Amino acid sequence: MHKRNKICVSAWLAAVALVMTLPLAAPVATAQTAPRIVGTVTAINGTTLTVKTDGDGERPVLVPATAPIKRIAPGQKDLSAAEAIQFSDLAKGDRVLVKLDPEAQGDPPHALQIIAVKQIDVAAKQQKDREDWQRRGVGGLVKSIDAQAGVISISSGVGATARTIAVHTSKATVLKRYAQASVSYDAAQIAAIDAIHVGDQLRARGQKSADGTQMDAEEVVSGTFRNISGTISSLDTAASSLIVKDLATKKQVTVHITADAQMKQLPEAMARMLAARLKGAAQAGQGAQAGSGPGTGTGTQQTGGMGRPGSMSADPQQMLNRLPAIQLSDLKKGDAVMLVSTDGTTDVTGITLLAGVEPLLEAPAASQSLLNNWSLGSGSAEAAAQ
Repeated sequence: MHKRNKICVSAWLAAVALVMTLPLAAPVATAQTAPRIVGTVTAINGTTLTVKTDGDGERPVLVPATAPIKRIAPGQKDLSAAEAIQFSDLAKGDRVLVKLDPEAQGDPPHALQIIAVKQIDVAAKQQKDREDWQRRGVGGLVKSIDAQAGVISISSGVGATARTIAVHTSKATVLKRYAQASVSYDAAQIAAIDAIHVGDQLRARGQKSADGTQMDAEEVVSGTFRNISGTISSLDTAASSLIVKDLATKKQVTVHITADAQMKQLPEAMARMLAARLKGAAQAGQGAQAGSGPGTGTGTQQTGGMGRPGSMSADPQQMLNRLPAIQLSDLKKGDAVMLVSTDGTTDVTGITLLAGVEPLLEAPAASQSLLNNWSLGSGSAEAAAQ
């Protein structure tokens, strides 16, 4: 084998791991590894591949016929299982790691080897992960953290579905933290359990106990978010933003709406029904707090899933998820909204927004719990790579 085609296995395994890591790595050149580019294919013209990276924008790369191209599954780190493919098999949107030929002359640089993760494979993994988050996931607000024992206690659900869940972590648990002012799961960073705070929103997936009150977590993602209830002062659809007057602080807050944001409209009848239920649940919860526990009918075994439309056993989060989505253009000045956003004082990014909530604002403390789990329970964490 030619000297320049030899691959340092450990270096390449580390490099392959970067293929699915965001932000993208900039080209690196060291004594141990050849220069490389990691990014997303944006164009293919003849034998030239254009790769977009976060580090230095778009980079054209000439791919000679002698350059081997390998296809790996998302998250795969064992190159021995990689499949050889042709240059014609690459497509826009594919993730690639391009090892550059340090001996080739001229511009653009020449590829020595390419490792690719196909976009269709990423989409399939996203769907599988999404289903797994839904099937084996839990979410809620952090009540307490025992860092030494590795146990995080969260409150989840509303009314009859409300419960406390103990999330057990270990050295094998992947702990992630949403980046500041970001709702992207891809941008979440590895962080110690000490980074989690009481009041944070948290989503975890793993093995649940039979009664749903315990979980051995394989993965946990958390973040500090803000709840806002108020009326729309103005909208700017071109800038994808709106200004809301926060009823709690009496201050104006600029809310930026991204493509990842969830926006729903509550029908008036449902809004009034939910408001009545939540008021009753809050009062019942205060009166029955001392008697709650096994056999009281407040646990998940008594909820009965969705239940009847007016039943206290219906899960409000599921009801919200099934509402039709709306666009920013469907809103208007003066509309009442409730939303969960990134943490901030006057400028935030919206995660979830619920319109048609005038009846709910009559009991804002109880009603806001509708969104506490919804933002993570059906958003970025479940997408797991969106």
